[in-house]
Amino acid sequence: MSPSLLSIDPETTTAPYTEADIRRRIDACPKLASLQSINQALADLVNSEQSLTSQIAEIIRQDPSLSSRILRMVNSVYFGLSAQINDIEDAVFFLGLRQLRELSVATPVIEDLERLQSGAFPPEMWKKLWAHSIATAILTREILASAPVSVDDETDYLVGLLHNLGKIVMAYAFPKELAAVAEAAVGTPADVCALERQLIGWDHARIGAYFLENHHLADEIVLGVRHHNDPDAAPAHNYYAAAVQVADCLVRHAGIPSGFEIVDPTPADQWKELPGWKLLYNAKRPETQIARASLAKLVRSLPDLLSGLV
Repeated sequence: MSPSLLSIDPETTTAPYTEADIRRRIDACPKLASLQSINQALADLVNSEQSLTSQIAEIIRQDPSLSSRILRMVNSVYFGLSAQINDIEDAVFFLGLRQLRELSVATPVIEDLERLQSGAFPPEMWKKLWAHSIATAILTREILASAPVSVDDETDYLVGLLHNLGKIVMAYAFPKELAAVAEAAVGTPADVCALERQLIGWDHARIGAYFLENHHLADEIVLGVRHHNDPDAAPAHNYYAAAVQVADCLVRHAGIPSGFEIVDPTPADQWKELPGWKLLYNAKRPETQIARASLAKLVRSLPDLLSGLV
């Protein structure tokens, strides 16, 4: 861990902040426009069956960051193209509308959230966090697509992308406490949440959900983030939280940590024992075996896919 990190000793930490103190610190974080209006012009185009590749490419060219991310992805090892692609219109053709929708959602959100990043933490930690978040978003969408659940918008991808948003908010509002969590060796993600509650009073899931609620995001996203570690406790829309819990476990098993804590390796089959998996699937259903095979294949391809995104 970098010596520049702000440090705090959990053994000597005073009582957690009051509820009012926690809310006041989170309320002081900058408002993020991307969470309220995510690249609407592009979203409308990629969701329209009548849109032409040239029209979509023209919108993308107006966003240098999105253009760069799209070209990196299409030229990554994941696609394995024999020739370099440098034209946005060609990239749109190769990627397809689904991956364009994902990129159009992720890029402005990531750029906006980078405003909350603290210089007290090494850049490599942020890179790992984004890799983990994007991978979780991809798997959350895949899990819900193979489960007996119908999702016809970007909610599934957004819940996965934002599930660790609370850690980014902590870097802005509670940097010393986040540094203590990052420096502590804990056994499981549940232990991480317990330590966060010890130091602050809220864990990153509750902090992220409160931040999203302040941005007036849909209940499905707020509750999915709030309960991604305990989907059984979600009062509604628990399938989003369940999918994120499973996706997060699979991503960790694939060797893609969140970047902000030291946890034990994830056993190969642990995800099948999670409450989230049991909420989404009945083990006797024939599609369960198909879902397992599909997820296993996608997990193996994640490192190559992320090489073009982060």
